[in-house]
Amino acid sequence: MPGPDRRPPAPPMPDADTQCAGFRQARLARKTALIEDYVELIDDLLNDGQEARQVDIAARLGVSQPTVAKMLVRLEADGLVTRRPYRGIFLTGAGQEMARASRARHHTVEQFLRALGVSEASARIDAEGMEHYVGAETLRAFRHALEAGLAAFMAGTGKRQND
Repeated sequence: MPGPDRRPPAPPMPDADTQCAGFRQARLARKTALIEDYVELIDDLLNDGQEARQVDIAARLGVSQPTVAKMLVRLEADGLVTRRPYRGIFLTGAGQEMARASRARHHTVEQFLRALGVSEASARIDAEGMEHYVGAETLRAFRHALEAGLAAFMAGTGKRQND
C-alpha cells in the first residue's frame, strides 16, 4: 500500500491515435451539446401542446432571453428551426430528427443509470449531461445490458443506491 507521499502507479497512456480520438469526440460533443439541448427542449414544448417561445426556452434553460435569441439565429441558420412572427419557434425535419436522436440517447443513459440503482432525480440530471458524450458503441452496450436484465441483476445483488 502506498504511503501518504506515494501515489499508485498510473495506468499506461493510450497510444496517440486512441487518445486523439477521445479528445476529438469530446470536442465534438461539447460543440453540439448546447444545440441538441435547445432542439430537444423546443420539441418537448411543442409535443406538450405549448408554443415554443423564446421566454419559455429561457426560463427552462435558465438563461437570458438575449442568449436564447442568439442561439435561435444559429439554429435557424443551421436549418434546424423556423420562426414565425407572433407564432413561436418550430423544428424543421432536421431539427425533429436531432431531437429524436438526442431524446433516445437521453432515455437510454437515464434508464441505464436507474438500472444501476441511481435515484430517479439524479439519473435525470446526470443523463442530461452524459447523453451528449456517450458514443454509439457505448449506447449499444447500455441497451444490451438493459435488455439482458441489468436492473434485475442489480436488484438481486442487494446493491442499493449510496452503497
